[in-house]
Amino acid sequence: MKKLFNLLLMLPILSIAQTRKPNIIIILADDLGWGDVGFHGSAIKTPNIDQLAKDGVELTRYYAAPICSPTRAGLLTGRYPNRVGIRDQVIPPWSDFGLDTSVPLLPQMLAEAGYKNRAIIGKWHLGHATLQYHPMRRGFTHFYGHFNGALDYFTHKREGEVDWQNDYGHSTDKGYTTNLLTDEAVKCIKNYSKDDAPFMIYLAYNAPHSPLQAPEDDLKLYGYDPSKPKFETSKGSGEESGEGGDLGRGNTKKQTYYAMVTCLDRGIGKVLQALKDQKIDENTLVIFHSDNGANPGTPGSSSGELRGTKFEEWEGGVRAPAIIRWPAAGITSGRRIDQVMGYIDLFPTLKEIVGEKSTPKLPFDGISMWPVLSGKTQKIDREFYLGHGAIILGDWKLIKDMGIVRMKLNGDVLYNIPPDYTEKINAKDSNPEKYSQLKAAVGKYDSIKAPREILTRGTNKGFVAPKDWIITKEK
Repeated sequence: MKKLFNLLLMLPILSIAQTRKPNIIIILADDLGWGDVGFHGSAIKTPNIDQLAKDGVELTRYYAAPICSPTRAGLLTGRYPNRVGIRDQVIPPWSDFGLDTSVPLLPQMLAEAGYKNRAIIGKWHLGHATLQYHPMRRGFTHFYGHFNGALDYFTHKREGEVDWQNDYGHSTDKGYTTNLLTDEAVKCIKNYSKDDAPFMIYLAYNAPHSPLQAPEDDLKLYGYDPSKPKFETSKGSGEESGEGGDLGRGNTKKQTYYAMVTCLDRGIGKVLQALKDQKIDENTLVIFHSDNGANPGTPGSSSGELRGTKFEEWEGGVRAPAIIRWPAAGITSGRRIDQVMGYIDLFPTLKEIVGEKSTPKLPFDGISMWPVLSGKTQKIDREFYLGHGAIILGDWKLIKDMGIVRMKLNGDVLYNIPPDYTEKINAKDSNPEKYSQLKAAVGKYDSIKAPREILTRGTNKGFVAPKDWIITKEK
């Protein structure tokens, strides 16, 4: 019986030609660790994400960049983020840098393929200094959310100004950001489903990224007692503090983080239910993943069995919980796919799925994963660059010792993944040929130089945020 089941899994799923172009919903979590979901053994309540894994296909070796803005850049361009100067850092509020405007983005391709409505709902984090970086200048037809990262979940402030946007204008909507983004996504699904054309929604939640704040109802699920003290934190506008005083703080940081993830999970459930309510869930392609690994400074955030965290190229920093579901094409049934793939593959994969055959203006680093997803191909051997001297080639992974303090290496390391997915055994000396092969392969990626590197100037000293974070400058 087991052999028969495995043979069935290898049979090709429905061809693209047998289905209409799907609606596309990309759900991106922010700082959600590998071990922060129930289907990876977490104690955090994530019933909706777990159900999505049961109904869809789990992508067990799906990789992101180790930090936020680079993943978003690679997802939307299909190219490694160091090609556009966004590899080492996120884009802070005081930076005048943004995603290279000469590089075509995913929604621009989808526009050519007949996708009339293309919304970004949530966190942009790819430039805000001038209008040329605005998401509605980059192929999106609707923007609801915020430009910056680490804004307060209740006041929506960053650097003293409310960063809550609706298209090109300021939004006065009140509420907890996760819930507002969910409500907007549900509203868009209802509106877009009335149109014959397929639609695309990029739902980029800021949860569960710091500051640690959660709705009281979710805090109570984890034992919150309002009569007891809330956890303390420093004042200011940093990653941990937010700009809303003690709004949304639980008794402990761990309790608050758990509540944030559960609120995120409930939002995803509402989005999936909206698809069912509109009777479009069968031909809607939903992909869910995190933008990087668990935050090492957040109690409760977990990499599970994996080594490392956000900011690092260990598996725990770059291997994201990921699920894809598309019932009309047979992408269902709780299967698992162990193919090495990731954020840079999303653009070329969707390009093949929607039948957009034009030659890309710039070559992709990612490749289409449709042959594997559809069952036509069992496995694709490929290189996958993780940054900072780290690369995957098939079942082998190299991390070069480049003097990066955060990685705490003592020489280059080579791992065979699997079986050593926890990265405990350095196989460099016992596999010299494989080591040399990966070392040569990673060099061509490490040497990539973008036209301009991101300039953060290191500090926000003297920076004054624009009123309501409204962009007025053209260039």
